[in-house]
Amino acid sequence: MSKIALVTGATSGIGKACAAMLARNGYNIIITGRREKRLNELAQKLRNNNVEVKTRVFDVRSRDEVEQALLSLPEEWKSPDILINNAGLAAGSDPIQDGDWNDWEQMIDTNVKGLLAVSKAVMPGMIKRKQGHIINVSSIAGSEVYANGNVYCASKHAVHAITKGMRIDLLPYNIKVSSISPGMVETEFSIVRYHGDKEKADNVYEGLTPLSAEDVADAVEFMITRPAHVNVNDILLMPTDQASAVYNHRE
Repeated sequence: MSKIALVTGATSGIGKACAAMLARNGYNIIITGRREKRLNELAQKLRNNNVEVKTRVFDVRSRDEVEQALLSLPEEWKSPDILINNAGLAAGSDPIQDGDWNDWEQMIDTNVKGLLAVSKAVMPGMIKRKQGHIINVSSIAGSEVYANGNVYCASKHAVHAITKGMRIDLLPYNIKVSSISPGMVETEFSIVRYHGDKEKADNVYEGLTPLSAEDVADAVEFMITRPAHVNVNDILLMPTDQASAVYNHRE
């Protein structure tokens, strides 16, 4: 059987681009997300690469949904070779004293606890097989804190710490653990952050050329195609127009 990859948050953006990249590389794929129609449409496209695709609709914030969805997979699909923990979001952009508690919970439950729930479901099979690769999608916000980023930055700092902890704890089992940390990427990210305000979202990228989701998927492809003895710990990927989380050049 071909190798299997699991991608969370595959209905748009980086997750969708990574799923397409994995299909081109011959992986059978499990794609997950909250929007069933989008998952089914993506599955049909991926199958054009002559790979098998399973879809699972769940919210990573619900540990019960995660466990039930992944346990419902056929036995040979329950232990993927690659896990891409992509599901994540930013919600709100207020100074911390004005922050919305619901936004904070959504970010922590998705970016941190959701990543842990999916990983916990997948790691036992990788440990038993003594093989696997976990890639956590982080952010420049995992390395730098910027104004009004507060809790989002904290959640991505947590992703960095969890990734390092995973790498240490899974070391005896020959499991690779990596993270990818993009700067500005033009996806639905900013629309979600600004609660659907497209004008605000568009202003984020005005006057500069951001990364695309495919740019990030290209970097993930580099990670998964290294020889068995090589692990890429982290890639910090930035647009040429961006020097840090704060400094960018706009025309």
